Amino acid sequence: MKKNKTVEEFIAKKSEWNKALQILRSIMLSTEMTETIKWGAPTYTVNDKNVIGLGAFKSYVGIWFFQGVFLKDDQKKLINAQEGKTKGLRQWRFTSIEEIDRDLILQYVQEAIQNQKEGKEIKPEKSKTVKMPSELIRILGEDVKIKESFELLTPFKQKEYIEYITTAKREATRLSRLEKIKPMILMGVGLNDRYR
Repeated sequence: MKKNKTVEEFIAKKSEWNKALQILRSIMLSTEMTETIKWGAPTYTVNDKNVIGLGAFKSYVGIWFFQGVFLKDDQKKLINAQEGKTKGLRQWRFTSIEEIDRDLILQYVQEAIQNQKEGKEIKPEKSKTVKMPSELIRILGEDVKIKESFELLTPFKQKEYIEYITTAKREATRLSRLEKIKPMILMGVGLNDRYR
């Protein structure tokens, strides 16, 4: 597999977990997966489908199996990091370099690759329609430019803004959030575009 320069830069920045990430990366590179960067982290794909991601945090370094729910996990290494939210994703965390067992990890990785080839995956649920908040309806009715800009946004970006307003409990918070997003809507950007 061809090495990705951006992955090398990612690993270089993670000084505390540098060696562990290099070992995990070498395991991934020994397979047929393609190495890339998605969401700012090393990601490994088969036929353009995400199979595995690597990450490093303060207290651990980990492997993300995007469809890990289908892995046998006989060794009980995998966890669901967001119980009740995450359906397919499973993590394997390492708190020291000594915990990294190349052969065992490779078994899990090969199974994940095979599962992807067989098409085993949990599809994201269709999102529910969200009720437009009255504050946003009022602004769109009062300002034609904002209304036109809002209508040009993708449904996903519109939903982000709607949820951003509706999740605020207090009216004052909803109004201050509305003021914050007005210039963003006029620029045609999504609420979280800077993180993508």
